[in-house]
Amino acid sequence: MLADEQTSPEQFAIFRRMTPEQRWWAASRLYWTCRRHKTAFQRSQHPEWSDEQLNHEVRRIFSHART
Repeated sequence: MLADEQTSPEQFAIFRRMTPEQRWWAASRLYWTCRRHKTAFQRSQHPEWSDEQLNHEVRRIFSHART
């Protein structure tokens, strides 16, 4: 992990003050933002693909994703 990717003490403090529901909503927003970005990238790489093909590929990518 790069130094600028480390969670700062200020970020930890913010996360600790959040309720579980707030953390869940933040994670959910992040997930769907990543899905939209991945779809846009795939669309730029494969402009000939239909929406169904794009959605299938993004689902495949996310179902096999690892950290």
